[in-house]
Amino acid sequence: MSIQSQNNPVPIISLTTDFGQQDGYVGAMQGVILSICPRAVITTLSHDIPAQDVQTAAFVLYQACDYYPPQAVHCVVVDPGVGSERRAVAVATSHGTFVGPDNGVFSLVLSAGQVDIIAAVSLTNPAYQRPAVSATFHGRDIFAPATAHLAAGVPLAELGPPINDLVQLEFIAKSRYEDLQSINRVIHIDRFGNIILDLTAADITDPQRITFKVGDKRIESLSYTFADVAEGEVLAYVGSTRDHIAIALRNGDAARTLGIELGDAVEISYGEKANMND
Repeated sequence: MSIQSQNNPVPIISLTTDFGQQDGYVGAMQGVILSICPRAVITTLSHDIPAQDVQTAAFVLYQACDYYPPQAVHCVVVDPGVGSERRAVAVATSHGTFVGPDNGVFSLVLSAGQVDIIAAVSLTNPAYQRPAVSATFHGRDIFAPATAHLAAGVPLAELGPPINDLVQLEFIAKSRYEDLQSINRVIHIDRFGNIILDLTAADITDPQRITFKVGDKRIESLSYTFADVAEGEVLAYVGSTRDHIAIALRNGDAARTLGIELGDAVEISYGEKANMND
């Protein structure tokens, strides 16, 4: 199966890593890609993922990949299990192909309900790897070559055997409503300190009567812009990432101010505000 269309578009590749820009790791991957697929346009989602933070990488990919054309190949190398028995995989979908470690980094993208998985393979064919594979740099020696070959039109099935049991991150499990309350989780904190929840605007049954309890702070309304509150006040709003609900401090860092970390619970309720525990 080729990811190229009949119109033979320019190959587009995105890279997401925790490598930073100080060292030559990103450049080495780019060099490998261009040696195999010289026509490729290589873009960056982020190289500033916190070291070995698979969950943040999963969110950044989820946040940005939807804006790429469907023939794009997205290579993600945030890989604390490099050199272990974890698989290297490629996943073809209805909106892009994803290459990286099978550690859950594609969980959000593949569970969002907006892409259909066409096929997934384990990257085991040495013909599509560098001749010498380092135990500590699969980004250069396995993932970059696979990405480039796929972008150049090599059928996915050539890269290895099919798989159907991709690793999933636990944090993506959506909270369920019980009566008029639910517990939702913090799935991302951005560089501004905005707290992003596993809750979207479509999940909210009554935006006029919703209350959020974040740490010891209660927010009794849903906003749509930071200007809805005064400077220094906390608000809940419909964010720009797939309409996920976020908590912010206008002109400040909500996560630091409220003492919130990734995975923390946020209590949501409707109706009588008194039903919430202080």
